[in-house]
Amino acid sequence: MADTATPGTPRTPDSTRRSERSRRAIYEAALSLVGEAGYARTTIEGIAARAGVGKQTIYRWWPSKAAVLLEAFVDLGEQAAEAAGGGDGGYEFPDTGDLAADLKAVLRATVDELVDPKYEAPSRALTAAGIVDPALGAEFVEKLLEPSLQLYVGRLRAAQEAGDVREGIDPRVAVELLVGPLSHRWLLRTLPLTHAYADALVDCALGGLAPRR
Repeated sequence: MADTATPGTPRTPDSTRRSERSRRAIYEAALSLVGEAGYARTTIEGIAARAGVGKQTIYRWWPSKAAVLLEAFVDLGEQAAEAAGGGDGGYEFPDTGDLAADLKAVLRATVDELVDPKYEAPSRALTAAGIVDPALGAEFVEKLLEPSLQLYVGRLRAAQEAGDVREGIDPRVAVELLVGPLSHRWLLRTLPLTHAYADALVDCALGGLAPRR
């Protein structure tokens, strides 16, 4: 499109683009500071200084550092999904016809994410903050946890229709047989989180979900 501005006329700043640049700088600052200093030592002032914006800019968009971090983490997940070919920012659960292979592939990817410092620090911070702040916890579940769990539910329902999962099994409950132990081990750091463990979870869970011959 041709530039219709009159020569010599000062350009009017594009506030939309400026706001988007500031917002993205704030996301990056929040995530990096939590990874470097931990959640307790991360402050709105620190995020503002790292992002190169005024403190009031942050408070104009978010009520707390937890809210900043949550939105930044949601954005990080959307970017990862787009990079993986998710298109509109959503993940697609594989359906190759082999339920065990599909579940193992997704759980292995989850293990890789949980032990990646880029994701682990904000994940732990948001989990801890959500325990003491019920509103934040509910938002964390709504925006991050439940959408992911529903992808599992959809795959398990498809497996039920194909006869690979016993009728009468509640897919939403069955999902917890897979992600619950993984989350427990990650939260408590009791034992290493590995691909072998993810595979074992799938094998154990499917043993209880399979049709009874």
